[in-house]
Formats: sequence, structure tokens, C-alpha cells
Amino acid sequence: MGSPLTRSRHDRGLSTEIGYSSRLTGRKRRQFARLRRQHNRANVASKAERNQIYAFTEIRRVVSSLSMTYSVRDQACVLFDSAQSENLIRGRSLEGFAAAAIYAVCRTNGVARTVPEIVAVARADANELRAAYAAMNRELGLPTGPIDAREYIPRFATDLDVPRAVERRATELAAEASETGATGGRKPSGVAAACLYAAARDHAFTLTQKEAADAAGVTPVTVRNAFYDLE
Repeated sequence: MGSPLTRSRHDRGLSTEIGYSSRLTGRKRRQFARLRRQHNRANVASKAERNQIYAFTEIRRVVSSLSMTYSVRDQACVLFDSAQSENLIRGRSLEGFAAAAIYAVCRTNGVARTVPEIVAVARADANELRAAYAAMNRELGLPTGPIDAREYIPRFATDLDVPRAVERRATELAAEASETGATGGRKPSGVAAACLYAAARDHAFTLTQKEAADAAGVTPVTVRNAFYDLE
């Protein structure tokens, strides 16, 4: 019956592939290598299709590197396809749009992943990701609201190796800030870092603003300002 259909491939996985065999040697191996190249070229009808193959491969690689779900992978590929259909990618970075599609899907689904985390494994830099994300948000109207700061706290707490009591207190502070609007407009990852810093102070655990900022991928100034809002 073959492999299941998937949105993470340009042809949804319908095309055939010429595989590899360790039993082939010499002339036969070279012959099959030529056949494989010709077959791959025949499967790609246009430059747009080549771009999509490249971008989908990049999306699969980044999603796998970050241990994210197949759902995020497939949604990111669909979003990239939509951006390409609207001619948003012409003259812009394919890698930037691949990374931005993943980031946008994370924002849409409330998956707490920061721009620095994604660009750390992507082939795009932060500026390329943000430019592509802005274009998709503007032209496609992405339903991406702010992520709750509490979503970031468990991962940041693990990275910083803080005690469970500090993590619990940070979660309480983030909940209070959300209810009161004390940190409204602040970057959620920065608020999470500030909550961990404040909670560490409450429990006399040594944690600097810079350490909290580094875990969140923000600047110490961002953590400091969010901390003042919490105070």
C-alpha cells in the first residue's frame, strides 16, 4: 500500500523513489546513480517546486532537531505552501520562510518556542525569520496571539537547574501577572525569565538576571524591566 500521505513533502509522498543497495557494484552502481538523478529531475517540474522541496526538507530537519511533533511539521509545510502561493517568497530567503513557518505554527498552537531556539538550528538568522514572519502575518493574517509566560517556565527552570519550589513560585507569579495585567505587552519569554529570577530571590537561590535572560534568549534589560513590573 506504500507510505501514508503527508503534507511535509511537495508531492504528499505520492512519487516513487529509486532506492539504494549495497549489493550493487561497479558499472551497475553507476548506472543506478544516473537513473536516480534523471528520475529526481523528472519529478521536479519547476523552480517553484524545487524551492518547495528545499524548504520542506529544511522544515523537517528543524522540527526534528527541536523534537517537535509531526503536527507542527505538517502545519508549517502547509503555511509555507500558502506563502509561496501568495508570492510572498519571491526574492526573499527560503530558509527564513521555513523557520518563520515553524515559529508561526508554534505561536498559533501555543507551543513555547522562542526565535533564538529556532534559529539556533535553522539555516536562517533572526532577522530573516522575523522579516518572513512579518510578511506572513501581514499578508496571511496569522491567528497568532501571545503565548502565556507559564508555558516557558518548566523548560527554562530545567535549563537553569532551579529547585522545584522556585519553579512553582515562578508559575504562581506568572499567573498573578497574567490576571492583573502587570506585565501586559512584555515578551512572554522575558516575563517567564523575570518570574524565575523573582522566585529565586524569594527562596534565596542564587540566580542572576543574565543567567535567566540567557535561558530565555532575551537581554538582561528585558528581564530587569519585567521584574520591575512584577515588583
